[in-house]
Parts: sequence; C-alpha cells; structure tokens
Amino acid sequence: MNFTREQDELRSAVRAVLTRHEGAAAWGPLTEAVGAAGLGVPEEYGGYGGGTVKTYVVMEEVGRALSPVPYLASTVLTTQALLASGNARACAELLPELADGTAVGALAWAEDGSWEPEAMNARVRAGRLTGVKEHVLTGPGRPDTLLVLARGEGGLGLFQVDFPEAEFTPVPTMDQTRPQARVTFDGSPAKILAADGERVLSRVRDLACTALAAEQTGAATRALADTIQYAKDRVQFGRPIGSFQAVKHRIADLHVQLEAARSLALAAAHSNAAPHLAAAAKAACSQAYEHVAGEMIQLHGGIGITWEHEAHRHLKRAHSGGHLFGAPSAHRRRLADRLDLTPVA
Repeated sequence: MNFTREQDELRSAVRAVLTRHEGAAAWGPLTEAVGAAGLGVPEEYGGYGGGTVKTYVVMEEVGRALSPVPYLASTVLTTQALLASGNARACAELLPELADGTAVGALAWAEDGSWEPEAMNARVRAGRLTGVKEHVLTGPGRPDTLLVLARGEGGLGLFQVDFPEAEFTPVPTMDQTRPQARVTFDGSPAKILAADGERVLSRVRDLACTALAAEQTGAATRALADTIQYAKDRVQFGRPIGSFQAVKHRIADLHVQLEAARSLALAAAHSNAAPHLAAAAKAACSQAYEHVAGEMIQLHGGIGITWEHEAHRHLKRAHSGGHLFGAPSAHRRRLADRLDLTPVA
C-alpha cells in the first residue's frame, strides 16, 4: 500500500524531530511544530483530523526511534476514548489541550494483569470510585487528564477522575522507555462520561492495537536494518558474517515474517481499525517484533547484550509490547470468534 505525499511529508517531519530531540524532550516539538497530538481529533475540538493512517505513520516513527513520548497513552488511548464516548461537553472541555499537547492524558483500563472487561472490578457507587488499575500508560509524570473504565450502576462505563483524588504510583517496567503506573482509588469522585463502556472499550482496544502494531512494525524494521548492517560489517574467519548461508537464511526468514506483519498493520490502519484486522495485526506484529528482537541479540553476539547497545532495548520493548492490550493468543481468539474459527494456541 502506498502512502500519499502528505503522509510521506508527515513521516519526514516526525523522523526529523525524533532524530534531533532525544527522549521525552521530543514531545514539545512533536506536538508544537508537527501537530502530531492533534491527528485524529476533529477540527471542532482543536485538532487536524487525519484518521488511523496518519496515526500509523507517527507510531511507526515512534517505534523506529524507540521514543518514550506519550503518544500511545495520550493521543491514542485517552483522546480516542473521549471521542468514542460521544460526550460533546467532555470533548469540548478536554480535547483542545490534548490535541495541542499542552495536556497529557491516561486511560486506566487493565486490572489484575488482564485487559479483558470481565476482569474489571473497579466500581462507582453514588459517584465514588473504588478499585485498583494496573499497567496505566503515562508520560514522564502524572497525566493531566485521567479517564477510567469502571463498573457503574448500569454496567461498564467511562469516567473522569481528578488526580488529587487518586493514588498514583509509578511502577518499574522491563521497558524503561514506556512509563507505567498503578492507580488506586478509594472513594474518589468520578464523573461519568459514557454509560456504554463495553462499546467504548471495544473501539479503543481496536485503535490501540492498530497503533501499537504500527509502532512494532517501525521498531522491528529498524532492528532488522541494524542487524543486516552489522552482518555486513562484522568479519569472522576472514568473511563478513552476512555471507554465511545460515545467517542469510535467518535474516531472510525475519524479512518475510516482518513484511507479512506489516501488511496486516497497514490493512488495519486503512480499514479505520476494523476489529478483525486490528486483532490480526496485533498478534502478527507482536510476534514478528519479538522474533526480530531476539534474533538481533543472537546475530550481534556479545555486543548485543551490552548496556550500551540498542539491541537490549528492542528486546525489552518487544516483550512488554507483546503483552499490552492482551497477548497474541488473546487476539487470535478474538479473531477466531469473529470468523467462527478454531484458534491456534
């Protein structure tokens, strides 16, 4: 699938910002100069529109740079949860600052290590929220806007909670470039934004999986390119190791798996995150990136396990990202259910 000229220019702009500004320092230029946080937000709420394909472009570049910017947490999860809620008042109040990057949002979703709705036990009674949320993706500090999926009187709903009313605890993670937190609520005042939380969650999960698949594709592409270059440069027994047939075959297998995964990720983005394609992309891209990252370590040899080399960062992001929003097996089950098939473990 080809990208438009506008999408190619967006890619160049995002790559330039992420190259010039390392780490969290890229968030300001990315949102101010490029307007990346406003992609996918309608103009009436201060955004630029753009849809899932432009989000794909940005996320692919974020993955390529292994950037810690809170694009997935704020621009994808929080912003899209607000839009999916259909609450015009909340959108008008919260989206403009999220769209221009002056505010960073978070969506509290998972509980007890699970991303499935049946695992959610956080409850709102008489406007007060009690419960614990885990794996809350955040920025470098406390988010400015906190949305929570919890059970209300009518079932699962989407709520807004002010942070002073919640206990926010950063947690150590394998991937240190993607901050996470544990958030505890003990009678925190909660304002309902949408009563049909199952619908909101379904839409947000599909968009999140599509965006994460794009990030994994970008990261895996960079990891494979670096590995190929190393195989050309590293000389052993008087020859570049890339000239050995065994190494050629391993790299060829990685290329085939990655291209197949990329096709699914692009299909999901171009379909506006259709549920079956989002599930397929998440499963395929998670596994492809883990395979590429693992082989990157192996083919780099001793240098691949040093703290100074990026190989270990790819392995950590691949492993942690594979479990975000559900493991590949969970998404294969989702896909099998939609297509009335028997899933393969």
